[in-house]
Amino acid sequence: MIEIEGKQVFTELEELVEPRHTALLVVDMQRDFCVPGWAFDRLGVDISMYPSMVPRLARMIEGARAAHVPLVYVQMTVLPNRASESPPQIRFNLRLHLASHGELEPLQYAADGSEGQAIIDELAPQPGDLVVKKYRSSGFWGTNLDMLLRSNGIKSVVMTGCTTEGCVESTARDALFNDYYVVIAEDCVASDDREQHVASLLLMRHRFDVATSQEILRIWSEGETRAERDLASGMAARS
Repeated sequence: MIEIEGKQVFTELEELVEPRHTALLVVDMQRDFCVPGWAFDRLGVDISMYPSMVPRLARMIEGARAAHVPLVYVQMTVLPNRASESPPQIRFNLRLHLASHGELEPLQYAADGSEGQAIIDELAPQPGDLVVKKYRSSGFWGTNLDMLLRSNGIKSVVMTGCTTEGCVESTARDALFNDYYVVIAEDCVASDDREQHVASLLLMRHRFDVATSQEILRIWSEGETRAERDLASGMAARS
């Protein structure tokens, strides 16, 4: 930690991802985006980065729960008849895969209440986890995410999910603009475009803290051990 103009600023990873003030954000890990046979795969979109990333993210989620780090699933949502999409948003949608697939009909994905909108089975939310539906790339835009984080004393968010250059980066930027520390778990984000994934990580390294899931989990595990020791010490003192 350093002090600048009387303000204390976290600078060490241990401070940034301290379990007592950190939330794990899982962005858009939904069937339509990540699973063979669902919307993106049917369109011929490259989903080959996800099979190796998902087990790492599953371990990170397990570690977060063990360390009592709140889990927030951010879930892309499209309302029937594109009621949630403006003309500029539809144009944005049209451009998503223009370079790799040429002109397409507006992509159909993550319809509200559909099976394709669901979080993939390997990462499914459990009771007590928070799920925030979003209608734009950023998890903060037009949602209650900021309220939920502030209500639970969160100062830092660890970013995971997909896609790296899209919804992950958009949510990371808005997290910073809402005055949260941002840490990118670099091996727990992925994309359907490897070049954009690499470019986004390059850009984010110059703006946010970036760490591996192993580095973050080590800190959370040590925090869990300290908490257990403190609890045992307190019980012994009272006996």
